[in-house]
Amino acid sequence: MALVVGATGLSDEQRQSLVETATRVGVVVASNFSVGAILAERFAAAAAPYFDRVEIVELHHDKKVDAPSGTSLATARHIADARRAAHQAPLVDPTTRFAVEGSRGADAVDGVKIHSVRLPGLVAHQEVLFGSAGEGLTIRHDSFDRQSFVHGVAVALDAVDATPKFLDGISSLIT
Repeated sequence: MALVVGATGLSDEQRQSLVETATRVGVVVASNFSVGAILAERFAAAAAPYFDRVEIVELHHDKKVDAPSGTSLATARHIADARRAAHQAPLVDPTTRFAVEGSRGADAVDGVKIHSVRLPGLVAHQEVLFGSAGEGLTIRHDSFDRQSFVHGVAVALDAVDATPKFLDGISSLIT
């Protein structure tokens, strides 16, 4: 039977187990099933080569046990990949003094910082903030209700069957 997984915060061993399972049956592992979140990730990757700096702020409900979110990590990887493809150097944080250690977020990859917020009343929200001299761009996605994930789950279920394969995310299924 095919497997669709939407959990984030998997250990390397858990993820490897899913990759091995995909040698026997179809497996989709997605950090987010919201079509809007997938599109926001794409938009961020498209914008990345054109701005000097970028940071991600992700906000989730207070029951989410992992930080940063899988969505923000995937977004950071796509931003870093786009910057590398454009032959840009990793980002360097201009901050030199810290009144509170960790206040500048976590360096996810190549200097792309992620700031994680956990509060009651939230579902899943993410802002990608870009800046260059004289301008900024904010790409924001909001899931106000878990209903926002249903379409992506349906897309994943339609795409996966008993044929052995591993799909990392649903981006390739959203055309």
